[in-house]
Amino acid sequence: MDLSGKVLVVTGADGALGRSVAATLSAYGAKLALLSHAGTAAGKQPSGAWQYGGIDLTQEAAARSAMQRVAQDAGGIDGLINIAGGFRWEKLEGGSVDSWDAMYKINVRTAVISCQAALPYLLRSSRGRIVNVGAMGALKASTGMGPYAASKAGVAQLTEALADELKGRGITVNAILPSTLDTPTNRQDMPQADFKQWVTLNEAAEVIAFLLSDQASAVTGALIPVVGRV
Repeated sequence: MDLSGKVLVVTGADGALGRSVAATLSAYGAKLALLSHAGTAAGKQPSGAWQYGGIDLTQEAAARSAMQRVAQDAGGIDGLINIAGGFRWEKLEGGSVDSWDAMYKINVRTAVISCQAALPYLLRSSRGRIVNVGAMGALKASTGMGPYAASKAGVAQLTEALADELKGRGITVNAILPSTLDTPTNRQDMPQADFKQWVTLNEAAEVIAFLLSDQASAVTGALIPVVGRV
């Protein structure tokens, strides 16, 4: 795939998936703007990428300011990859409604606000792309997954609604639905699992890269399962 010349904004760039996606997109020639909630995007990042730290994407003003800075620095925005998010395992019995609010805020609200902030610039591109990161849990939740799964279901519905809203305007909107990603945190939390069945970060990144490419111009509103060997 050739992503040369595309200016792509990656949120959650300081996380494991964010770093892998950045490396993959850079290898395909994309120009990257990396947004992170931390002061700087942690870990090794592609050379030449614009890095914007301390961005709270739950706040509309912060997101608008960040997208404006990206557009000024890079000359525009061609794609947005919404990776910023989080996870919390909690049963309903004995749990707190605060967990539901927290998962909504970090997973749904960040995606909605980022899309709104980037949309004016994406509409100026002839090949705008939005890729959201959902979860297979949005389709079938299990014990303790309620708050997280509900928030990721919101990401899925955002994807479908926005794709329909923007159809015919040159912007595609899609989401990947990973099962368990093979990250250091997941290995630590589930040490007895068979890691070989999980989705590698590179596998997820390659699907995202395809959805950002010109070859995927006819794909919009898709919720693509990325389940590895589960």
